[in-house]
Amino acid sequence: MRRPLLSPTAQFPRVEEAAVYGDEATIRTILTGLGDTWAVVGLSDNRNRAAHGVAEVLRRYGKRVVPVHPKAEPVGGEQGYASLADIPFDVDVVDVFVNSELAGQIADEAVAKGARAVWFQLGVVDEAAYERTRAAGLEMVMDACPAIEIPRLG
Repeated sequence: MRRPLLSPTAQFPRVEEAAVYGDEATIRTILTGLGDTWAVVGLSDNRNRAAHGVAEVLRRYGKRVVPVHPKAEPVGGEQGYASLADIPFDVDVVDVFVNSELAGQIADEAVAKGARAVWFQLGVVDEAAYERTRAAGLEMVMDACPAIEIPRLG
């Protein structure tokens, strides 16, 4: 389903009114201080998908990228898994490339898996999942992209 185009008179919140789902310190902590094993939920071998490009950037910055997709296909030389629970080793960060309606379930699975952080991609928003994940002690960023953020850190 396509999103409707915004009218030229659409009102946007001022920056100080916009919701923030992960401040600069949290972004830095997740990208540089919590470990280098990232499970990317929604990553398949389809090079035309955004998840594929983000995975390439993460690899360039030294991250191990583990694909999680129903087909469990290998991507970038790494074995794929159908779910987070199927991964037979620890995962530091779970990067979520599914729609907002499914994202909360993935966040809950990340908590159960013992991940240290959850990252919801641009456009993926679930405030209840954000609150649950933070309450469980995990770091979390929502509605942002690590491929945009990591180069800014220098």
